[in-house]
Amino acid sequence: MDSGIEFADNTKLCGTVDTLEGRDAIQRELDGLERWACTNLMKFNQAKCKVLHLGCGNPRHKYRLGGEWLESSPEEKDLGVLVDEKLDMSRQCVLAAQKANCIRRCIRRSMASRSREVILPLCSALVRPHLEYCVQLWSPQHSKDIYYPTQ
Repeated sequence: MDSGIEFADNTKLCGTVDTLEGRDAIQRELDGLERWACTNLMKFNQAKCKVLHLGCGNPRHKYRLGGEWLESSPEEKDLGVLVDEKLDMSRQCVLAAQKANCIRRCIRRSMASRSREVILPLCSALVRPHLEYCVQLWSPQHSKDIYYPTQ
């Protein structure tokens, strides 16, 4: 914060917490965020502030923002990508496929023509983006995530 970083709507704080010093460093950063907010006459929405503990063997420390304890969450959606504590992207794959299938069915119901010239551009424009959004990040790794059954 001392380096002049400005915070926007989605503030994230992360660090390695395998020792008590790591836990204390995160807490100091949270205290600094709270001081920054007070100095700038702003408030964090405590209801939206969550702790996501990542990795196996995580000690799952508790943290405060201001005077209140932050809630722990098993998964959080960030920029449309669902991240869970095990960094398993299977649920993200299922949700993306469900959304794409829903749009595909809507196209199928609403279009009188079944010609390739009509359906292909619609699917490319409306379905494909849901399957490709941030795929570099959540990259499906299991065959169950790649071959989702269509309905």
